[in-house]
Amino acid sequence: MLHGIDVSAYQSSTYGTSGLSFVFIKATEGRSYVNSKLSAQTKHGRDAGLVVGFYHFLWPGDITAQAEYFVAHAPEKAGDVLAVDWETTGGGTHASNAEKDAFIRKVKSLRPHNRVVLYTNRNFWLTIDTTSYAGDGLWIADYVTAGQPRIKAKWLFHQYTDNPLDTDVANFASKAALQQWAAV
Repeated sequence: MLHGIDVSAYQSSTYGTSGLSFVFIKATEGRSYVNSKLSAQTKHGRDAGLVVGFYHFLWPGDITAQAEYFVAHAPEKAGDVLAVDWETTGGGTHASNAEKDAFIRKVKSLRPHNRVVLYTNRNFWLTIDTTSYAGDGLWIADYVTAGQPRIKAKWLFHQYTDNPLDTDVANFASKAALQQWAAV
């Protein structure tokens, strides 16, 4: 298992990278938010030699505009991974299954040379999701032992804790294997 983290504007631009193979960085949310630390956090991950991913926090409504907003702000580099964060918004709503699926497909069409994955938590995967569509792979949040999420579906990334920050493992034999997969 490879180790990684995911960060947002709440974390430092110089997050710790020792022992990590990858980082996911929040890029955008809805159609109006961009992470103020996106550039610095991206540079820090790239300088440390990490596989870098970017995620968009999906809101319900205007999926095409959100996908275009995300790809307009997420840095574009071969080998980067893109993700949609599908969960309940601060307002208590969430995008529908059809919206989640349409977002992934739209991002894949706008960035055909990047992998696009679905991030969601165990509850959403088991009780909200009805399509099981995760694009190029599933990134599941379930706060249990690293690498042992309580789902039957095949997963690529597992967020297993948020203390002291979001910490993940990836189901790849080596960093080279992750890089090869991400290279599309």
